[in-house]
Amino acid sequence: MFHPRLSHCIEVHFRSLKENLLLLFSMHLNNRQTPVQSISFTGSNPDMPVNKMKQKTAFPPNFVHSQDSTHMLMTAIKCYHAGIPFAAVHDSFWTLPPHVDRMNSILREQFVIMYSYDVLKQLKESFEASSPEVEFDELPKRGQLDINCVKDSIYFFS
Repeated sequence: MFHPRLSHCIEVHFRSLKENLLLLFSMHLNNRQTPVQSISFTGSNPDMPVNKMKQKTAFPPNFVHSQDSTHMLMTAIKCYHAGIPFAAVHDSFWTLPPHVDRMNSILREQFVIMYSYDVLKQLKESFEASSPEVEFDELPKRGQLDINCVKDSIYFFS
């Protein structure tokens, strides 16, 4: 038997948890599947307007993080198929010492594959397709970097 105060706290906590779960399951979610992910939308809520400034400032780092995680996934898949043990957290990749040189090659190969196409152009086209009513700025001019040079870079990834 719990102390009466503790029993009351547990009861209040679980009542709150139950109410939150009921609220969550009562929401009418509308799912959309894109070529790369599934997105769930809920009905508009006038009490929770979109903070445009937060959206603008959150997008760039989140986009870069998604690119980094895609590179990690591509590397993990290639290592798996090559029989190389692979572990990672964010942008730290690990393998056993006998496999380091091969994993380093795979990291570079997957990076070149990923960035051999115009990522920003693809992103802009995706935005334009999903929001045709919005006029987007022109993309900056592409530079002259030969992405294949990363294959020979000593400090590409350390």
